[in-house]
Parts: sequence; C-alpha cells; structure tokens
Amino acid sequence: MSFLGELAGNQALWTALTAWALAQFIKVPLEFIEHHRWNWGLWFSSGGMPSSHSALVMSTMLSIGIQEGFDTPAFAIATAFAMVIVYDAAGVRREAGRHAERINILINELISGHPVNEKQLKEVIGHTPTEVVMGVILGIATALVSYLFF
Repeated sequence: MSFLGELAGNQALWTALTAWALAQFIKVPLEFIEHHRWNWGLWFSSGGMPSSHSALVMSTMLSIGIQEGFDTPAFAIATAFAMVIVYDAAGVRREAGRHAERINILINELISGHPVNEKQLKEVIGHTPTEVVMGVILGIATALVSYLFF
C-alpha cells in the first residue's frame, strides 16, 4: 500500500484530528453564548472550552487501545503521552496564563496615561480543570463514535 493510502486509512489519526477540530470549532459558539460576541480567532488559538489538546490526546489514546489492544506498548506510550499533555494543559500552561494576566496588570499600571505601546501577553494559554475534563470527554466520545460507526 502506498504512503498516501496508509495515511488515508489511519483511523486513529483521523479520529484524533476530528476530536481536535471539533474542540476548536465548539469554542466559537460557546464564547458567543457566554460573552455575546463572535470570536472566530478561537478556531486557531489555544486555551478555552473545551481543551483541544485533551480531546486530541484522549481520542488518540483510546483509538490506539481499541485498534491495537489495551495491553500493547503503543497504548502504554499513548497513555503516558496523554497524561503529560492533560497535566500540562491544566497545570503548567494554566499557571503561565495567570502569570501573564498579572504581568499585564502591572504593565497597565506602570504605563497608565502614557502613550507607550506595549504588547500584551496572551493570558488564555492554559485550561481550567473543567475545560480539560470536557476535552477528555470529547476525545473519548469522538473515538467511540469513530470506531462504532466507521
């Protein structure tokens, strides 16, 4: 089988990409519901509800388990990878977002009233635990639907 044929037939890959795309797509209407504004940039940004990182790695992990078996080294690697990504999404990246928020407040206080153009740091780079859990659920659901119906 050719490279492109193998790539096209890689259900675990397409399931993972679908979970990621769904998570990114869902962010826009949820933002509208919560803040009454359309923010199309959320399709291409990190952070927010649900966690696309968590959806991606959980669907990958479950897809590998379903396809290759839950007792395989591939599933063990996918599980370890998912644990690191989910922890990072809720922990390290969330804390970096808190730091950015406080630094931005400090900059605004220091330059208040002065025409200084300082670039704001991106504050939404991590996820709340709820955002991560919703990403995990979306990833699991996407993998189950993919393998039950396709």
